[in-house]
Amino acid sequence: MSLQSGLDALNQKRYQEAVELLEQFCRDSVEHNSSDYLSAQMWLMKAYQATGEIEKAKALCQKLMMSENPQARSWAEQASQSLRQPSNTSQKASRAATTGMKLAMGGVGGSLALASGVTMTLLFGMVLALGLSLVFILGSDDPLQGLAIAIGITLVFNIAAFFLSPFLMDLTQSWLYQTRWVELAEVETLSPETAKVIRQVCEQKKLKAPRLGIINDQNPTAFTYGSLPNSARLVVSQGLFTYLDDDEIATVYAHELGHIVHWDFAVMTVASTLVQICYLIYSTARRFGRGGDSKIKDAMQTAGLVAYVFYIIGTYLLLYLSRTREYFADHFAAESTGNPNGLSRALVKIAYGILEEGSRTQEPSRLIEGTRALGIYDHKAAASTGTAYRITSDTQKVGRVFLWDMFNPWGWWMELNSTHPLTGKRVRALSNYAEQLGLPTEFDMGRVMAEGKTLSKSRLYGNFFLDVVLYGAETIGFFIGLVMGVILWSSSPNTGLVIGAPLIGLGIGIVVKALVMFPDYKQAPETDILTLMSDPYASPLRGQPTKLEGQLIGRGDAGYKFGSDLKIQDRSGMLYLHYASRFGPIGNFLFGMKRVQSLIGEQVGAVGWFRRGVAPWMDLIQLQSENGTIVNSYHRFWSFILGSGSIILGVVLTMFLSR
Repeated sequence: MSLQSGLDALNQKRYQEAVELLEQFCRDSVEHNSSDYLSAQMWLMKAYQATGEIEKAKALCQKLMMSENPQARSWAEQASQSLRQPSNTSQKASRAATTGMKLAMGGVGGSLALASGVTMTLLFGMVLALGLSLVFILGSDDPLQGLAIAIGITLVFNIAAFFLSPFLMDLTQSWLYQTRWVELAEVETLSPETAKVIRQVCEQKKLKAPRLGIINDQNPTAFTYGSLPNSARLVVSQGLFTYLDDDEIATVYAHELGHIVHWDFAVMTVASTLVQICYLIYSTARRFGRGGDSKIKDAMQTAGLVAYVFYIIGTYLLLYLSRTREYFADHFAAESTGNPNGLSRALVKIAYGILEEGSRTQEPSRLIEGTRALGIYDHKAAASTGTAYRITSDTQKVGRVFLWDMFNPWGWWMELNSTHPLTGKRVRALSNYAEQLGLPTEFDMGRVMAEGKTLSKSRLYGNFFLDVVLYGAETIGFFIGLVMGVILWSSSPNTGLVIGAPLIGLGIGIVVKALVMFPDYKQAPETDILTLMSDPYASPLRGQPTKLEGQLIGRGDAGYKFGSDLKIQDRSGMLYLHYASRFGPIGNFLFGMKRVQSLIGEQVGAVGWFRRGVAPWMDLIQLQSENGTIVNSYHRFWSFILGSGSIILGVVLTMFLSR
């Protein structure tokens, strides 16, 4: 079978015939490094693309990008640009003919005004109470004067932070990311519909156009910040224009404009400052409580404890407010563009773009990590959605990865610590808006919801409450031990019990948790990353023994050159591998410094425990490269060492101090 016959069929647009001829030529070739074989591979990739076999085209492109031939690698790198937009972009769900139609949120996200009001009131109350406690503790003779001082300090600090924070952010943006400030006309050349949306929203809401910035980074993201709506900054990365279509870019800008219209960034700026004041008061009180008069010391320690509790509560209030504002910004974008499907696609493509860029660089993006709370999308959640979109043109398969977001109780639990709602929940809300507009939805969330109802409730919820307890087993064990030690001490004073019992409880908690997290892995099944991502029963606690085949493509630690964690990529997606040296943190550092760089680019087999929270990952057991290099990881070993050590230390202290 000749190469020329395959090329002739391709040139004459007989694509299926070209695929068959080129595949046969490749099978018959003996020398896989010959120029004819590499040419056949290149043209076969084009033929796959022409017949719509995108998965095969991408797999072949990745293979060529790892070729020893520099010309083949260069060609594949350029060809990969045409594969960045998966084939489902040509089958977009439609949009509304008009914009501005009111859309019911149906209870999604709650009330933005209520969330903002409650959060701000509670945070101000916390700071005021803490300020008063410090003023009174420091010995004010006049309570009214102390009240005035506390209120004055609170207001001055927050007003200064409110108006100065945008300028500090400007300096940070320029220093870290080299933000380039542009005129609306330049944005219009990159995305005409975006300029139209900006003009329309600013005119309707009587706003001054925000200051527009572009960061020269291919990781797609967008965020806004400022103090007042008429002095807002709206910044996007160049990657937004690379991975998204014109109408999708416009919905992202509309989302960010929604934050400006709702004063979200202003509220978040003040709320964040109040939370930081709580922590500042905690640290100050703790410092003053280390010495001096016993009465003042006790009072300061009490104030410090209260401040820390307020800080924790304030942090979760802030996260709740952050998630709520994302829902309302999505709603604003859907109303102002009439294109909720466009924003659904944009969210999924942003996840895909983050995944793609992560697979092309050995170091994680500082931009994505540094703007996690500000950005339109939490990059930690990108792996599952981006993986599904990367390899399939079937929106049902993309939708399957949302099952975990929608139905797994761990999704709700993990979301409490996230600045953004889970992607599946956002897409479901946007699909609801599309249905209100009488549009077909981009992702069939109705089918996802129907499939979710068939999931096993016993597997989802049967052990959940027990698992939540086990998730914090070491902390719970410590406090149970402390309480038991105090109770026993009160009946028979024994210092050893008060000190030793908490350590014994801590150790037992660590060991019990390790037994659940790291089960037997000898029969670990072979699978792929997409299958793991699509598992609606996956847990952040109960590790799932797994075998993967893929390539190590970089480190997993943002901006850390000696990071020991890794990224593995197979044909279906990318996953983070967490490494644990037998020598602890020092061993992790040495492994990251000396060995990681030599492993990057290697084809490996990996065995580990897959776990999933907002971000999925695998705790590594063993890596074996194709050249025979073996790397062992010791997560379970260290859990048992720490747990057993804590128990032994607790017993020894109890016995020693009891004497």
